[in-house]
Amino acid sequence: MKTGGVAPRVRPRSPLRLSQQEREEVSRGGQAGESMRAIARRLGRSASTVSRDVAATGGRRKYRAWRAEEGAARRARRSKPGKLAANSPLRAEVEQGLARRWSPQQIAARLRANFPEQPHMRVSHETIYRSLFVQARGALRKELTACLRTGRTQRRPSKRNDVGGQLRDMVMLSQRPPEAEDRAVAGHWEGDLVIGKAGKSAVATLVERYSRYVMLLELPHGRTAERVREALTEQIQRLPEHLRRSITWDQGMEMAEHARFTLDTQVQVYFCDPHSPWQRGSNENTNGLLRQYLPKGMDLSTLSSKQLDAIAYELNGRPRQTLAWRTPAEVFASAVATTD
Repeated sequence: MKTGGVAPRVRPRSPLRLSQQEREEVSRGGQAGESMRAIARRLGRSASTVSRDVAATGGRRKYRAWRAEEGAARRARRSKPGKLAANSPLRAEVEQGLARRWSPQQIAARLRANFPEQPHMRVSHETIYRSLFVQARGALRKELTACLRTGRTQRRPSKRNDVGGQLRDMVMLSQRPPEAEDRAVAGHWEGDLVIGKAGKSAVATLVERYSRYVMLLELPHGRTAERVREALTEQIQRLPEHLRRSITWDQGMEMAEHARFTLDTQVQVYFCDPHSPWQRGSNENTNGLLRQYLPKGMDLSTLSSKQLDAIAYELNGRPRQTLAWRTPAEVFASAVATTD
């Protein structure tokens, strides 16, 4: 549809527009040879308002009240093509963003940043949503709706199969340095496990608090404390030293070997209070986003490190409002380039 599937709005007449009675006066005055200024003074209108109405209807000779009224009503409906209805560079940019699983809000913000001098390359996130969801709109390809997030606002912790018990020698979150709490510097991480089908497989996640940069760790041989420690140690030691400051984790038994991990890496692990997922807010949010790629019931042991890296690459390439619409990859790259 030319209008992108959105019905033209019928708007109430603005008091700035001439009424049908006023147009009758304009028509009679014009036929009597009055000037536009004289007609306008009699109506208490500006001369420009009367002149524009006459010009839009074909000029003084063709002006008739009924013709002017019909033309004004037609223009008020603004049955214009939708911004995303036709093939265009703007539509291509929006579809590319959706294919990368960016939200409409992220796409709209990035368009403003990437094309600051090109107003025609801007579109609101509401327009993108309507293009996807309004029935028969036909603006954006239907399959792109599958790229949107589920809309779920929180992630419920998965059932753990670990044998219960309390970790020994925990250093609690209250002892974490203030610089980590206020995200003043890079290098402080939050970690957790995303659990797969029947609790038999898992992927470890690390999210850097300053940049929201995510790393996904393969656990092909299970999620025992030993396997998790080995995976974390290998991943953390790949980072520059100034980006290895701390890790915050919950009190899951997969971190039973935290003391050895700290000894091997010199990275302190801080533990959240029980049943307090908000104390790892960045990681909880990221794990929620990951369910778009790693749905519940999926056997996560089938994923290779290359596949996990590809998922992390997409997440790190999404612009974030909390980062002033920069991407985690951009912010993290700047942190990698700095030294203490």
